[in-house]
Amino acid sequence: MTVEKPLAGKVALVTGGAKRLGRASALALAEAGADVAITFLRSKSEAKATVAELQKTGVRAISVPCDVARPNSVRAAVKDVVEKFGRVDILVNNAGAYETVAFQELTVEQWDSIFAVNVRGPFLLAKECLPYLGRRKGRIINLGSLGGVRAWAEHVHYNSSKAAMHMLTKAMAKALAPDISVNCVAPGMIDLGEKSARGFMSRMAKQTPMRRNGTDKDIAAAVVFFATAPKFITGQILVVDGGLGL
Repeated sequence: MTVEKPLAGKVALVTGGAKRLGRASALALAEAGADVAITFLRSKSEAKATVAELQKTGVRAISVPCDVARPNSVRAAVKDVVEKFGRVDILVNNAGAYETVAFQELTVEQWDSIFAVNVRGPFLLAKECLPYLGRRKGRIINLGSLGGVRAWAEHVHYNSSKAAMHMLTKAMAKALAPDISVNCVAPGMIDLGEKSARGFMSRMAKQTPMRRNGTDKDIAAAVVFFATAPKFITGQILVVDGGLGL
C-alpha cells in the first residue's frame, strides 16, 4: 500500500527545528514528504541528530545556524537553504523565547529581547523568504500561544509578544494574499516530559476539558494541517489547548 505524501516535492524551512516543538513539526512535515531545512542557534548537536532523523524518512534535510533576531543572520540562513534546495514552499516560524518574570521586575532589556525573537524574527524570516514563497504560492505557519489569547501575571512580555504574533499573522495574511497563505498554531499547555514540570502539568491537565495536556504530536499535526489545507484558509489562529482557554 502506498503511503500518501501530500508534501512530496515541497521544501519546508522550520526555525528552531532542532528540538521540542520545532523538531516534532519538522519530522511531521518530512513524514508528509517535504524536504526540510531547520535552523538552530545554540543547539548544534541536537540539530545534527534531528537532521539524521529527518533523513531516515527518505527526504533531504539540512540544518543551518541562524539568530532569527538578526537580519544578517536570517539573510545568510535563507540563502543557504535556497542554495541547497532551490526554493522555499513552507516557512514555519517556530523559534521563540519564553521567560517567567514578575511585572515589577521586568526590565526593558527583557522586553526588547523577547520581542526581538518572538515578533521581529518571524517578520524578518517572512520578508527574506517572500520572493521564494511568492513564486511557489507558498505558506507561512507561525507558532503563537494560548498566552497570546489569555493573560498570565508573570509573563507580561511573553503574552504581549505572542499577541503581536497573532496580529502579525492576520495582517500578513491580508498583505500577502492571494499568493501566500498565513496561519498560526497557538499551543496551550504542552507536556514535553520534563521532570521539573511534572507537578505543574498534572495540575493543568485537571483544569483542561480534555483531561490531558497537549503533546508535541498535537502541535505537529496542526502545523501539517495548515501546510496541506486549502489555500482559502488564511489569517487563522488555531488554538490547540484541549479546551483550556474556553
